[in-house]
Amino acid sequence: MAGQVNVIGHPLVQHKLSLMRSKETSTSTFRNLLREISMLLAYEVCRDLPTTPTEIETPIAKTMAPVLDGKKIVLVSILRAGSGILDGMLEILPSARVGHIGLYRDPKTLDAVEYYYKVPEAMGDRDCIVMDPMLATGNSAVAAVDRLKASGPRSIKFVCLLTCPEGLRAFHSHHPDVPVFTASIDERLNEKSYIVPGLGDAGDRLFGTK
Repeated sequence: MAGQVNVIGHPLVQHKLSLMRSKETSTSTFRNLLREISMLLAYEVCRDLPTTPTEIETPIAKTMAPVLDGKKIVLVSILRAGSGILDGMLEILPSARVGHIGLYRDPKTLDAVEYYYKVPEAMGDRDCIVMDPMLATGNSAVAAVDRLKASGPRSIKFVCLLTCPEGLRAFHSHHPDVPVFTASIDERLNEKSYIVPGLGDAGDRLFGTK
């Protein structure tokens, strides 16, 4: 089933993504670029979030002005690499609540295995933004959204740096109602289920573990 995919082609996003792809980019630079690009992605992801007219007083007069209810927004990081996107998103949405879903990919089956789950209580009136740098096989993203849907949030969006046709098909075959926001749809998955040309393992590059 087809689902909504939003490719954010802004030149600043594409420039920073190109720098992140390079194997010569250091861990510290990769980390900074991920935080910066995440702030830029946040603008697009939040474009249609609801606001509430609130009375404020400027130095000149009282007026009704639109205000975003940050407490209704939940940023959900898929551990471990999702933490890099979370840091940038929190720069833009400092009052958002934060959730974490710990998943790892079984090396034999490639299935997502959950080891941690913690989100705010009373999710029914909250808008969730789920984040993971890579949407590759789609297994982790599907498992994370499965768990979140069980808590009944008002809306869910998925944000990633990179994806590929195989990952999008897998994700939207399970969750056609969840829009995906990404900086690039790359060519394909290779035999090891890495995105090509991709940028390698985002977690390893973010934390310097390889």
